[in-house]
Amino acid sequence: MKTRKILTQQLMCGAATIMLLLSIRPSIAAAQESVAPPQNEPAKYVGSDVCKGCHEDLYKKKFEFTPHFKTTLNEGHGCESCHGPGSAHVEGGGDVSKIVSFKTMAKKDVNAHCLGCHGENHEQRHFSSSSHASNDIGCLDCHSPHNSKEAQSLLVRAQPDLCYGCHISAKADFAKPYRHRVDEGLVRCSDCHNPHGSTTIRQLRTLPSGDAICVKCHADKQGPFVYEHVPVKTEGCTSCHTPHGSTNPRFLRVSQVNLLCLQCHTFPVQGPAGPTHNQATKYQACTMCHTAIHGSNASNVFFR
Repeated sequence: MKTRKILTQQLMCGAATIMLLLSIRPSIAAAQESVAPPQNEPAKYVGSDVCKGCHEDLYKKKFEFTPHFKTTLNEGHGCESCHGPGSAHVEGGGDVSKIVSFKTMAKKDVNAHCLGCHGENHEQRHFSSSSHASNDIGCLDCHSPHNSKEAQSLLVRAQPDLCYGCHISAKADFAKPYRHRVDEGLVRCSDCHNPHGSTTIRQLRTLPSGDAICVKCHADKQGPFVYEHVPVKTEGCTSCHTPHGSTNPRFLRVSQVNLLCLQCHTFPVQGPAGPTHNQATKYQACTMCHTAIHGSNASNVFFR
């Protein structure tokens, strides 16, 4: 009887202990939560005025005069549009690791960042498949969002000097006697080429009609013609002309017009047929008779 009474007391004591532990467990958990370190909150936008507090020279003397300044208008994020929310950067005393910095970023990541805004524009939509991209040329190799020499295009140097940094052979062509006036500033590289890429070879521009960019200036050579000169339609202007510059008049690939024509219009044994072709020991210039060599609406042999 005494033993049973002892066992009963022990069971009651154990049950009371369990109930006590269950009652204080939520309090312990609440206390642990109250002393647990807070989770890192995502950075928030602080506004360009805060950025200007430390980067006033960069902001007022350079950024304000670039097209990117419009990102501060209409409740835009300004500097943080490119560099990301800056609250953690500010709270960290200017810690660069707490904001998007392009100085240490890989070129492909920089390009992707820029194309996030510019990728849908007609001018830049083909950049990923361009010659520049395939040769590891990034946006910041040519452009500086803050410190540009040409405010509208954000170029680090003005054309053509910027292009000459890589395209040395083109620089030599523009020094030839017959050339497009690029060095004189009358024509720019980007007038004919789209540096961000195009669907044509050598990143050449085309008119909305699909014609080569050459006819933008040389409108009298633009078709359509009833009788097309095949090289013009298949190979384009460069089948006969060197567009950057030449030692020959009219930018021709060879010094004499007749020699140029005979590269295509010749036969193994006899020369071109016709009353005057066979009389002269040396051919006259073909264009004396075949004047409409770019195309004709009247003659299938390109007489005028």
